[in-house]
Amino acid sequence: MLYPKHIGQLLYFWNYTLIEFLKEMLQDAGRICLEANADQNRLNLEFKNPKDLVTETDKKVEDFVINRIRSRYPLHAIFGEETGKSPGRSESGHATPLWVIDPIDGTTSFFHGQPFYCVSIAYQENGTTLMGGIYAPVLDQLFLAEKGKGAFLNHCPIRVSSCSRLIDSVMATGFACLRAGLKENNLPHFNRIVPKIRDIRRFGSAALDLCYVACGKVDGFWEMELNLYDIAAGVIIAREAGALVSDFSGGNRFPEKGILAANPALATLMVDQLNQRP
Repeated sequence: MLYPKHIGQLLYFWNYTLIEFLKEMLQDAGRICLEANADQNRLNLEFKNPKDLVTETDKKVEDFVINRIRSRYPLHAIFGEETGKSPGRSESGHATPLWVIDPIDGTTSFFHGQPFYCVSIAYQENGTTLMGGIYAPVLDQLFLAEKGKGAFLNHCPIRVSSCSRLIDSVMATGFACLRAGLKENNLPHFNRIVPKIRDIRRFGSAALDLCYVACGKVDGFWEMELNLYDIAAGVIIAREAGALVSDFSGGNRFPEKGILAANPALATLMVDQLNQRP
């Protein structure tokens, strides 16, 4: 026999949407980061290379997110920055859904007590991102987007800027290429573009850079040598807010061929800049 409280629990389960699940998971993961911030001087560190660090909190957050997903969607596949790819199983011939996780995008900022870091999670089906969420816990900025339904910052709709001239624009960029020690890096682009714009910002998190394009805090963003987990959630948020996202040539081979996100008026101008030779 179902009592009223059981009926209420069932109704909540049936009405508990994927986006609500994502939102709660992001906020809970953000609380783990905030609790660790208070103890950051004792964080254990590992290094992927001399410039690319990983804290125990990166691993703790990723384990938390994976366990949360597994408890509710045990057949889904998962791709996490720290743990790699975990295959799932398809149901009734459908493609296996995939969750793409960056537990802390901006680990250097996190470790140094700076606010520009976030938890980034995307949900994909058949290789298409249908939902993305990014939460910056220190700033209490929660970005969410669903394909075809727009993008939101703390539940308020967001839109890219209307800036149409490079000289009036503020851009963001990053230097993952330098962390990786690549000979071909972002410095020539940086030196060529910065004199032609109003100013540049360097937040240290590609996920937040894409979100800030989405809400008009910056007019565009470009970077090299990123991975899927760095950009998957940010791309759908930026696109749902009206941004054009491409590789450096204006195509779709991002992030392996670089990534550019900007409002439509600036996107073509930025492609031209990124394809100029010294």
